[in-house]
Amino acid sequence: MRAVLKMVAWRAAFAVPLLVIVTIGMFALAQASPFDPVRQYLGERALVTSPEVAESIRQNWGLDRPVVEQFATWFGNLASGELGESRSLHRPVAEVIGERLGWTLLATGSALVLMLAGSLVVGTVAAWRRDSWLDRVITGGAFANEAAPVFWLGLLAVWVFAVQLGWLPAGGLTDPASTTVEPLDVARHMILPVTVLAVSQSSWLVLYVRESVIGVLREDFVIGARARGLRERTVVVRHALRSALLPFLTLLGARIPELVTGAILVETVFSWPGVAAASVQAALAMDFPLLAALTLLGTAAVLAGNLLADIAYTVADPRVRTLGVG
Repeated sequence: MRAVLKMVAWRAAFAVPLLVIVTIGMFALAQASPFDPVRQYLGERALVTSPEVAESIRQNWGLDRPVVEQFATWFGNLASGELGESRSLHRPVAEVIGERLGWTLLATGSALVLMLAGSLVVGTVAAWRRDSWLDRVITGGAFANEAAPVFWLGLLAVWVFAVQLGWLPAGGLTDPASTTVEPLDVARHMILPVTVLAVSQSSWLVLYVRESVIGVLREDFVIGARARGLRERTVVVRHALRSALLPFLTLLGARIPELVTGAILVETVFSWPGVAAASVQAALAMDFPLLAALTLLGTAAVLAGNLLADIAYTVADPRVRTLGVG
């Protein structure tokens, strides 16, 4: 427990300057953007809006002030917990995030569980049946899946299961005619986005589990277990797979950034009302307050995911000493 607490403290101390650097870089990119946020906000109305009205909006947002003053004001509000108001949704940023965050956590959490379970099972089966036709199919499929863009997998899933077969809805949270949010209806709409997100991020995990289990199967303790007459299934599951799980935890932490990126594309394709889809809308509308808050939230999610992976690694094997733990 002491080692875990030291790790959390060290990572928290590291996270603060990192988030500040991300904030500065994000603000600098927004200032360097060639797009005018006022014109993006007005849309087609910009053609008929008088310059005086546009300038009034610019002054109201503080865009006419020096860059350093703009950053100081915005960073001060951010540090005090004031995230501002979304320019595209005309609502407080905190309210938008609070309304959508739960749906993103539900979808990505379900995809993470499915990805873990599927990768462990498929990778172990491939290692168990090494060099068989099944192993070749799994390995080839993993490489092909890694080369396929996430949005392409999503569109393919919609075309097959929603358009051609009609088994599942193409997107959204509930049916268009529904006036309430029913759990079974939400679960039915979750199947395609969650499955696509899990499958799109599982390729390297499957390959890693396969190679790790193959390596462990050559170890002396596994050979000894077989010599004692244990069943092959027991040897693979209780001995080889358990030892192969430790490096798998670290690799899982490294996949968190790709999971966040995949969630953005999947939520956009399937019209899932999460914060990832809101980031796309904020980027297109040059909605800096909302985009900045979502970018910091994504950065924090990546840091938290890596921290949880390292904690799990340390708890699983107390002999391990990771960065920040002496």
